[in-house]
Amino acid sequence: MNGLRARLQYVLRWIRARKPDIVGLQELKMRDELFPTSVFEEEGYHAISHGQKAWNGVAVLSREPAAVRQVGLPGQEDFGARLLTADVQGLSFTTVYVPNGKSLEHADFGRKLVWLDELARHFREHHDPSAATVLCGDFNVVPEAIDTWNEQELAGTIFHTESERKRFAYFLQWGFSDLFRRRNPDERMFSWWDYRGGSFYRNRGLRIDFLLGTEPVARKLESVRVDRDYRKKKDGLTASDHAPVIADLG
Repeated sequence: MNGLRARLQYVLRWIRARKPDIVGLQELKMRDELFPTSVFEEEGYHAISHGQKAWNGVAVLSREPAAVRQVGLPGQEDFGARLLTADVQGLSFTTVYVPNGKSLEHADFGRKLVWLDELARHFREHHDPSAATVLCGDFNVVPEAIDTWNEQELAGTIFHTESERKRFAYFLQWGFSDLFRRRNPDERMFSWWDYRGGSFYRNRGLRIDFLLGTEPVARKLESVRVDRDYRKKKDGLTASDHAPVIADLG
């Protein structure tokens, strides 16, 4: 999102157009006391957030009231506000902002792998794969070659390493489906494009934003798409470098 303060009007434009029932937000870059709860209430949404000054931050918007279940990933609090779980509309709904990792040589890369391991542990110990559960967000991982604009050049680099891909694959083994890939097994579509070098218009992107759902969720899936149109500038409003991912559960 690149900071909610900078993108608020764009987010409002999107929710007015798409009218989602539940929204997971990442990269708020603001403390909870500054979160624009009243603005979203005027749009018909309840809002809960887990934020911090200048970095990270996640939130859930929902048409129906949500009950907070987990704030932060246990044991990983020093890495920032990156996880929020709420029970809402019959779902356990978790939004995450996985650490970027910066580069393979940076200390944060190893910490990213640990964070993903701890996220896996958290779901193993506190969630039930047979229950209706959604895990969504910016994973900063490219799962397969089809999810990157240039696997030949980028394989083995940040987001494209086997260690990252192995950890993403764990969530599918645990009981999640990648909802976009379930419905679109062969479609080459991205969710993030760098602002530089005309990447969006040249379609040099990565699919690193995901809606994962357990089987009770996946069975209800009617459609899912990357909302690529909302990666474009709208009436002078600049979009995030990420496009929203939307699923209709019927």
